Amino acid sequence: MLLRRLSEAAGVSGDEGEVRRIILEELDRLGLPAEVDVLGNVMARAGERREGHTSGGAGGVAGRPRVMLAAHMDEVGMIVTYIEKDGLLRFGTVGIDDRVLPAKEVTVGRDRVRGVIGLKPIHLQDPDDRKKAVKRNDLFIDIGARSREDAEKRVKVGDYACFKSSFAKIGEKALKGKAFDDRVGCAVLLRVLEDAHEFPLIATFTVQEEVGLRGAAVASWTVDPDMALVLEGTICSDTPGTEEHMQATRLGGGPALSIMDGRSISSKTMLRGLIDAAERRGIPYQFKRSTMGGNDAGRIHLSRAGVPTASVSVPCRYIHSPASIISVDDFENAYRLVSAFLDSVEEGFRP
Repeated sequence: MLLRRLSEAAGVSGDEGEVRRIILEELDRLGLPAEVDVLGNVMARAGERREGHTSGGAGGVAGRPRVMLAAHMDEVGMIVTYIEKDGLLRFGTVGIDDRVLPAKEVTVGRDRVRGVIGLKPIHLQDPDDRKKAVKRNDLFIDIGARSREDAEKRVKVGDYACFKSSFAKIGEKALKGKAFDDRVGCAVLLRVLEDAHEFPLIATFTVQEEVGLRGAAVASWTVDPDMALVLEGTICSDTPGTEEHMQATRLGGGPALSIMDGRSISSKTMLRGLIDAAERRGIPYQFKRSTMGGNDAGRIHLSRAGVPTASVSVPCRYIHSPASIISVDDFENAYRLVSAFLDSVEEGFRP
């Protein structure tokens, strides 16, 4: 299963190579030539090629818009910053709540060296320690090394580390895995590319979203789209103890549409187009009831003279942790919604 391969691949921000190889293989299978830019973004042209496009033009051949579909390849994770004399690894983090770290299995470096995130055992903690939230500076990665020299035979400072978490089906309608933010978006995008569309469609798989939407800033300048749709895994907080108005999305409620978040405000025209497409096809959807966070739309909509941009997100419980949960139905309906929206573009929708 493609989503399994993407989820279990290692691809912390700045080290997306393993994920990129899977995506390039899939694009090759689909017969779509791809470009990889200096930062590592992957861009593949599908649909009708539009020649002679210039920013701010009338929409290209026969008024057809250039559409950018974007999903980011990177995931949250860790990077080795120091190796102690006893062989334990100190590390920095990208996008992780320190409280989820203790006792988690990880893999380090290109050789996937196995390790465990360690913490002083509770038996040796004083009463005050037990009342405090865990801090990253109190943690270390244990790879079973006996000394710094022993550790350096297998890892080095600057190596990335990611959670070791297997993909699995749980229950009747749910999937568990790491990095669904945003491998689920990558999987939806690759599936969309199996459909034929007769207008300029540029699939863009971006890097370094989790550290400031950096890849999207570069890729959107290159693609120069007339509109952009970002495919993302987003927060789902439908768990006990969360008041209903604070539940950003609900698992099984359908793909989520964002009105605004901390980095962008969705194009009202595109949002209406997505809603119309969903209602015309009977596709369930929900609105993201939170303005927290952000995604690649935050950079894409500011590119060049400005780009109408919107997002379609798959709700993910326990996002930015070793294991998230998504609904199979939400995943399928995200694909259906994106496909329906692209059909409406083919039929004449314009932002």
